[in-house]
Amino acid sequence: QVQLVESGGGLVQPGGSLRLSCAGSGSIFKIAAMGWYRQAPGKQRELVALVTSRGQTNYADSVKGRFTISRDNGKNTMYLQMNDLKPEDTAVYYCKADFPLGHTYWGQGTQVTVSS
Repeated sequence: QVQLVESGGGLVQPGGSLRLSCAGSGSIFKIAAMGWYRQAPGKQRELVALVTSRGQTNYADSVKGRFTISRDNGKNTMYLQMNDLKPEDTAVYYCKADFPLGHTYWGQGTQVTVSS
């Protein structure tokens, strides 16, 4: 069983920055494709950014140039550096791990609120 724990959310003013972390259990973390997703009130969960096991990245158009996804396999941790935050970035942010053979795991989520 893989457990994912997000941290780093909070309240920030527009234009500010936050860094989210997703800590995973188990040495198999390095073979997973990892991603950050978010869900705002009344909206569907949406993809924010992905990073493959080889470090290739992909971003939603709405966050390109502002967010950076990264991973440290030695620490079993994935990060999301969020800069120039906007009110529309307000959401619960979730990390997801996709393993071979279709095994998928989600974290419990961390709230990010962008407001003045």
